[in-house]
Amino acid sequence: MVAVLDVRVEGVSEDVARQFEKDLEDQLDTKAYWLANTAQVRERLRFSTRWTEGCIVGTCLSELRTQTSAELVLLAALKGEGTSYGYVVTLVRTDNGRVLSQESGRCDVCTAREAMREATLATINLLNAVPEKLPDEVAERGAEIDMAVGKLVRRINADERRQKRWGLGMLATGLTIAAAGVAAYVVTDKAETLAAVGAGGGLAVGGVFVLSF
Repeated sequence: MVAVLDVRVEGVSEDVARQFEKDLEDQLDTKAYWLANTAQVRERLRFSTRWTEGCIVGTCLSELRTQTSAELVLLAALKGEGTSYGYVVTLVRTDNGRVLSQESGRCDVCTAREAMREATLATINLLNAVPEKLPDEVAERGAEIDMAVGKLVRRINADERRQKRWGLGMLATGLTIAAAGVAAYVVTDKAETLAAVGAGGGLAVGGVFVLSF
């Protein structure tokens, strides 16, 4: 079920809005959709104590869903100025209040009737493109988060393995340099070899530090 919530006109008569709804009812595939026009929607909402006039998007549409059972609401705006006409048609989900799809168009040299026909066709195209089952956005968002967390965990694990390799390499190199320095000091008894011992020891300590995190 699709509820026509608002058909707004500017620069054209209200008759254009009524004709738009009539054309839509005549051309829409009734086997796929049941269309509630603005008058029917207003009648169903008239006795609601929770409905707020002016609600067109957002969680406030949940009350419209309760009162009409509509899964989608249709918003249409038709504007005319001289020989220029434009339209915007929007489908909004009533379960989460979010815009599902939208189509707009403009004609600089045409009649109101031609512009209205284009708006009607655009609306039907939007409705025909609606999937049989609306996507579960909550589940999709959860899957996206799980995927992102999985990637992060794999990256952390890879970084840890890389970090351990660096730490082991630093430790091995440091111990080698320190051992060589000690051996050289014993043989030559030169103070210069103490620098090699210190450097090797520092590198080994660095390796231990990396491995500890």
